[in-house]
Amino acid sequence: MRKLALITGATSGIGRATALLLANNNFNLIICGRRKELLDSLEEEINGKAEVLKLTFDVSDRNQTEDTLNSIPEDFKNIDVLINNAGNAHGLSPIQDGHIEDWEKMIDINVKGLLYVSKFCMPLMIERQQGHIINLGSIAGKETYPNGNVYCASKFAVDALSKSMLMDLNKFGIKVSEINPGMVETEFSKVRFKGDEERAKNVYNGLEPLTAHDIADIILFIITRPRHVNISELMVLPTAQASATIVNRK
Repeated sequence: MRKLALITGATSGIGRATALLLANNNFNLIICGRRKELLDSLEEEINGKAEVLKLTFDVSDRNQTEDTLNSIPEDFKNIDVLINNAGNAHGLSPIQDGHIEDWEKMIDINVKGLLYVSKFCMPLMIERQQGHIINLGSIAGKETYPNGNVYCASKFAVDALSKSMLMDLNKFGIKVSEINPGMVETEFSKVRFKGDEERAKNVYNGLEPLTAHDIADIILFIITRPRHVNISELMVLPTAQASATIVNRK
C-alpha cells in the first residue's frame, strides 16, 4: 500500500528532488509551493508514477495556508509523512545593517510557515496514532556565524520546535525527525543574494557541496525505517565542510 507524503517547498531544490524520489518509491504526494508553473512541471514529471495533489500557496500567509489545506479532499487527508522543507535566507549582513523586511520573510517562512502546516497535519496524525514529521533545519540552527544572525535564529527555532514536537507527540506514536544540512547547492544562495548569480556561485567555489538529491536520499532512508525506529536528528555536511565557518577550498 502506498503511503502519502505532503512536501512544502516542492517547486525546487530539496523539495523537488524529494518529491521525485518518493514518487519512485511507493509514495503518493501532496506537493506544495508558491510557483504554480513549477508545480505543474513537477506534476508532469511525476505523471504515472504516483497520485499527486498540487497545492499552490505561500506557507508564510496564515489565511492562505489554512484555506488551502482545509480544501484537501478526504482521500488525501491520510497524511503519513509531513516534510517541512519550505524555507529561505534573505541577505547576509551584520545585524545592525539588516533589513526588517528580510528578517520578517525569514521568520514568517522558516518558523511560522512550519507551524501553520504542522498545525493542520498533527491532528490528522494524532487521530490515526501514527505519522512522521520531517523538519528541514540547518547547521545554522546549531551554530551561528558572522552575518547569519536572523537566519540562524530562525533555524535555531526549527531545532527547538523539532525537539519539542518529539516530546509532545511521543504519546501518539508520531515520529519527528530533524535534518540539518551544511552547504547544499540549490537556489538557496541565489535567493539570499537577491538574484546575484555570480555571488551565489562563489559560495561553492573550490569545493563539492551537497546536492538536493543527497538530502532527498536521506529523507527517504529516514521515513522508510521500521515503525520502532526513529532517527530524531541528523547533521549532514559535504566532506569539505567541518563547521559553519571552516571549509576546505581547493
